[in-house]
Amino acid sequence: MKSEVASPARKNSRSDAPSLPESFRTIPVPKSLGFWRKLLAFSGPGYLVAVGYMDPGNWATDLAGGSAYGYRLLSVIVISSLMAILLQTLAARLGIATGRDLAQSCRDEYSRPVAIMLWILCEIAICACDLAEVIGSAVALNLLFKIPLLIGVCLTALDVLVVMLLQKRGFRYLEALVVGLIALIGASFLLEIIFSRPEIASVMKGLLPTMEIVTNPGMLFIAIGILGATVMPHNLYLHSSIIQTRKYEQNAEGKREAIRFAAIDTTTALLLALGINAAILIVSAATFYTRGQHDVAEIQDAYKLLSPTLGVGTASVIFALALLASGQNSTLTGTLAGQIVMEGFLNLRLRPWLRRLITRLLAIVPAIIVTALYGSRGAARLLIFSQVILSVQLSFAVIPLVRFTGDRKRMGEFVNPSWLKLLAWCTAAVIAILNIVLLYSTFHSSSH
Repeated sequence: MKSEVASPARKNSRSDAPSLPESFRTIPVPKSLGFWRKLLAFSGPGYLVAVGYMDPGNWATDLAGGSAYGYRLLSVIVISSLMAILLQTLAARLGIATGRDLAQSCRDEYSRPVAIMLWILCEIAICACDLAEVIGSAVALNLLFKIPLLIGVCLTALDVLVVMLLQKRGFRYLEALVVGLIALIGASFLLEIIFSRPEIASVMKGLLPTMEIVTNPGMLFIAIGILGATVMPHNLYLHSSIIQTRKYEQNAEGKREAIRFAAIDTTTALLLALGINAAILIVSAATFYTRGQHDVAEIQDAYKLLSPTLGVGTASVIFALALLASGQNSTLTGTLAGQIVMEGFLNLRLRPWLRRLITRLLAIVPAIIVTALYGSRGAARLLIFSQVILSVQLSFAVIPLVRFTGDRKRMGEFVNPSWLKLLAWCTAAVIAILNIVLLYSTFHSSSH
């Protein structure tokens, strides 16, 4: 399609290596396949992205929301998940239509100083996200096996070996492991819901937004935290790249079909993530809020109280097991995101194990310092701080994505229609405003 060529910078960039070159178009999608087999061939990228929507950073806000306000913030989880589905679908659309991931597209479009600034911001966000996963995994190891937090933080660096092994064996193996861990998390919280026996009528009522969310300052703060922590900026870069692991037909018909199947994959995976996030809040509400325990905001507190409160000995163990699966899952996809961002923005390629080790050390060093000095309470505060950093970077990924997918010169016939442009820009504006409010509230409260 001639309309796909946007600018001289884009023409010159054609000599670049493709996004995630070792996995680029390695998964065949034969034209002769039926609908369901073709959907299976395209399924996978959405689940890798969904991992970021159920990482340990989300757990704290969901637990706090459920214990403090019952089921009333369920509607916020639903709204933020719908925003995530929209943005991740746009990211996949960009990768399929242009053959460029979001980081490469930013390098094509902006001057080198701007591209480097965006890269630095994204690297900080990835390190912050990695920090949340390091702490979450270390907390889970401590709760399950009584491993001291400091040692648990150091042990999390070993997951780089898992990533190296899976990348050598093929991209489908990585996807299979991620889907398996998601299934473990989902099964764990299904059991927790059965144990906690929530009131179905109250759950259904909580799915409807109310004005109280806006008028109650405490509820608004947690609601913004849920929204701010839901859409992960590095997931947009990740999705626009890994969608290109599929070997679909490189013509208008093939790309149209790929966009359709990618949208189904994304929607299905993120609805599953929505279910898990909602389950965390429901379990917290049914277990703690209904019994007057309104200040359970930390993962360690939830673990200690679950079994004695519910009278089920395995409830706390299942909770910690799901936390460990969540933390490890997120580190796997963080590896890929870091590689994609560095290669895309800088056209600089490092060996994946070296790239992962650098990112891991950047996350582990502050975690080790805070854990050594302040223990579990300090680690919990560091977890919250990592979410604030993520919220700062989010708009710097969302706004270019919405702009690029609305550009006919870049997208050709796959440009966003007018209704989608309007919806995407409204979503970007809401995210930007809410994150500004979250930042102000966080620093204003910490200064008093």
